[in-house]
Amino acid sequence: MAKITLEGIRHSYPSDGREQIWALEEISQVWEDGGAYALLGPSGCGKTTLLNIISGLLKPTRGNILFNTDDVTETTTSARQIAQVFQFPVVYDTMTVFDNLAFPLKNRGLPKTEIIPRVHEIAAMLDLTESLDRRASGLTADGKQKISLGRGLVRSDVNAILFDEPLTVIDPHLKWQLRSKLKQLHQQVGTTMIYVTHDQTEALTFADKVVVMFEGKVVQVGTPQELFEMPRHTFVGHFIGSPGMNVLPCNTDENGVRCLGVSLGLIEKQPGKGNQLEVGVRPEFVFFDELGIPVRVNKVDDLGRYQVVEVEADGQILKMVVPESESIPSENPCISFDLDFTKLYRDGWMVDSEETA
Repeated sequence: MAKITLEGIRHSYPSDGREQIWALEEISQVWEDGGAYALLGPSGCGKTTLLNIISGLLKPTRGNILFNTDDVTETTTSARQIAQVFQFPVVYDTMTVFDNLAFPLKNRGLPKTEIIPRVHEIAAMLDLTESLDRRASGLTADGKQKISLGRGLVRSDVNAILFDEPLTVIDPHLKWQLRSKLKQLHQQVGTTMIYVTHDQTEALTFADKVVVMFEGKVVQVGTPQELFEMPRHTFVGHFIGSPGMNVLPCNTDENGVRCLGVSLGLIEKQPGKGNQLEVGVRPEFVFFDELGIPVRVNKVDDLGRYQVVEVEADGQILKMVVPESESIPSENPCISFDLDFTKLYRDGWMVDSEETA
């Protein structure tokens, strides 16, 4: 297992003499030994590029990669002792499940006395024990992907296991089972794991820390709770949560921040001129309040345990998450924000309270 340190990693693809195109902007991160991390972001944000740089399939244009204290920037994938699970299952269809799981161990010359108990141990973790004598060709897509997971887990000498959207081909009703299984496996084996996905549910279920990426940059690293309650960038607020964070234009005066025609008093002094200021508040922290901001209710979606209410104020659309038991005001509705979870953003980035004290 290894602590993975990224020092000033940047990567660009050949541009045929044109302006250099950076797939990854400068990234410096430390991911602790034994941690479970998810790289989360939309398609094209650089997740897989970063994963391939960590595994050694790509060499970064700039920067260095350390496993513990060893600089592995110039080393091959095999020398890094990495196991990688790809989007589509990679199995040997003509082999049995047992031989598929045993292959990485046989390839390293381990004796049968070590291989057999290790394969049975991993098969039990993945609920594959009853399939060990079957050919892999007869398994479903989720069964084959379990074999791919097992081949990564069966080796005890790996520094990290990397997952590149491994549940894409899995039926939706089976995804939650494998998500839970991956979390359980990490707790059992304790190997450093990095999981690439564009699905926030997968990321938040699997990872202890989520690395949110946008346009080649890491915009925030945090626990699921931190990303929900304290999004450091408006993209994090938009991307995580359903519905995403409300982002509203605002301005400042001597009393602080004004939004939707009222003073929120979020800051004590005006930030620099020429910056785009916005207020961000999640739908869960907007509530009906007789003394609040007058709104018009546009739409109510009843989702069972809660209602998603769309309201409009001062030409701005907001969404609210309201408990199922709470009635929606039919006359003169007004709303307020929970100011403990209402944040000010300058050019997309959260303005820290210490900056404005």
